[in-house]
Amino acid sequence: MRKGDAGNGFAIPMLSKSTPGSDLNSPWFERLSPAAKPSLLLLCFPYAGGSAQIFRKWQRYFPSSIDICLVHLPGRGRRIGERPLTRLAPLVEAIADAIPEDIQQPFALFGHSLGALISFELSRELRRRNRKTPLQLFLSGRSAAHMSSSDAPTYNLPNDEFIAEIRRLNGTPQPLLDDPETQELFLPLLRADFEMVDTYKYFPEDPLACPLTIYGGLQDTDVPIGNLRAWGSETSGSCKVRVFPGDHFFIHSSEAGFLNVLQQDVIDALRKLEQKPENASISARYDHKCQAG
Repeated sequence: MRKGDAGNGFAIPMLSKSTPGSDLNSPWFERLSPAAKPSLLLLCFPYAGGSAQIFRKWQRYFPSSIDICLVHLPGRGRRIGERPLTRLAPLVEAIADAIPEDIQQPFALFGHSLGALISFELSRELRRRNRKTPLQLFLSGRSAAHMSSSDAPTYNLPNDEFIAEIRRLNGTPQPLLDDPETQELFLPLLRADFEMVDTYKYFPEDPLACPLTIYGGLQDTDVPIGNLRAWGSETSGSCKVRVFPGDHFFIHSSEAGFLNVLQQDVIDALRKLEQKPENASISARYDHKCQAG
């Protein structure tokens, strides 16, 4: 990852170096499967303003051989006492530092919106370090990383305008937006995350080697299907796009259908790894083709 100013006046948390046989044991990660040796880890990254808690119930949709691994970012959840970062580069570098160099299990990444961007850049950072890279990326609710936004920055808007933008995205319960005391608690985190998105700079690199599966909402006016298909230019492997009823937060409004399809997609990725026959019967009806450039 290209170095960038953290822009927040604080140091990235110091992380211990991995040791032989080490696992994902750090404040960043929380594994949910009861299996001692799962076949695949699925690291899950939240959207702007969200915490890893949104993924906690996902494990019940997956067999124990697939370990849903929550990624706890600074400033939320169990790390609420830490100040959130406002630049993507140092965040991705810190997460890469926290993944043991000798990690044994295959792993894949899921991220929604900001989480999709983190997943993509983390994959590139691991490749730059000649480290083990993800088996597959599952990216949701985000235009292809190379597509620059023409929208003006929102993170530095006055409170009233910033809250109006949050309302438009329809991902935060309205009572929280109406309560001044609650606003004081969550607005700094939202602004930090939006700053991370607004200041992101894409730098061209070779396409990733792993397959991509992309998810979007049919009514998401900020991320049209064409912008989802454009992820195809970021991989030399396969790229599939699946769309669901709903706006930017279709992963909540169409949760059951989305998780059934995600489950099958992750299982299919694991089957390919184990060289078993692929079975995509559940998810085939959601398919769209990515464009390769």
